[in-house]
Amino acid sequence: MSQTRVDFYQLSRDPVDVTVAKLARKVLQAGERLVVVSEDEDQRTRLSKVLWEQGGAAFLANGMADSPHAARQPILLSANCDAPNEARMAMIVDGRWRDEALAFDRVLLMFDAAQRDAAADLWRRFAKDDAIDNRINKQDESGAWREGR
Repeated sequence: MSQTRVDFYQLSRDPVDVTVAKLARKVLQAGERLVVVSEDEDQRTRLSKVLWEQGGAAFLANGMADSPHAARQPILLSANCDAPNEARMAMIVDGRWRDEALAFDRVLLMFDAAQRDAAADLWRRFAKDDAIDNRINKQDESGAWREGR
């Protein structure tokens, strides 16, 4: 039986757009494709702009999941967990878990202080499920993310 890895990221130091750009770059460097999920259309639009404006050759090519050439994009921004670009990784950036995300090999769930209780409940649920490998990631003072407890 294959496991889905779910990485929990509590946003504390950096805002979501900075964190998405950092982690999306690592996903692409690993040769993977990505779906960034948020119900908020304004947030998806802002994130797309941030990814494109990384500077010089460092930009992170992306598109909206409902666009005509979605299958070609290495990073898709979407309201749901569909992956027309055949991504095996999803990044949920609005803090709202969707069980459909378990179809991916790996999911990065970002949440803030206001969503901490819901994330803790989800963590406990996943801890009881052998099909899920859940991990917590914390940001240190320098901005680096480290797996923690």
